[in-house]
Amino acid sequence: MAIKQLTVFIQNKKGSVASVTEILSKNNVNLRALSIAETQDFGILRIVVNDNQTAEKVLTENGYLIKNIDIVGVKIGDEPGQLTSALNVLDYAGINVEYLYAFMARTEKHAYVVLRVEENEEAECVLTNAGFKLITQADVDKL
Repeated sequence: MAIKQLTVFIQNKKGSVASVTEILSKNNVNLRALSIAETQDFGILRIVVNDNQTAEKVLTENGYLIKNIDIVGVKIGDEPGQLTSALNVLDYAGINVEYLYAFMARTEKHAYVVLRVEENEEAECVLTNAGFKLITQADVDKL
């Protein structure tokens, strides 16, 4: 049930992110979620897109180093405390969240959150058992 995330390694300089988004745009790839972390010289751009295969292909062709990984997507209520509830479920199960970020789109009453954990299947199981709805790649494709 995992969602695919592309991790794109970029230089930490003016225009780097715009270059990536321009390549994706020209190839009809739409961003669904993104996160940027940086060091002094390099950045890590994490993206969820509507067409992972095309994105990986065109970015690689343009010289970008790409890592394709599985992540967990969870649908949470769009109200105070709902993210904490999901994180507590994982904490109680002994699952460490390495990082998280939100989708750019949301529904009327819900928010979608990306979670990077060491054990996707275990995280999906405990979240589902706690009543949370997981997001599938098909859900991402509909956004």
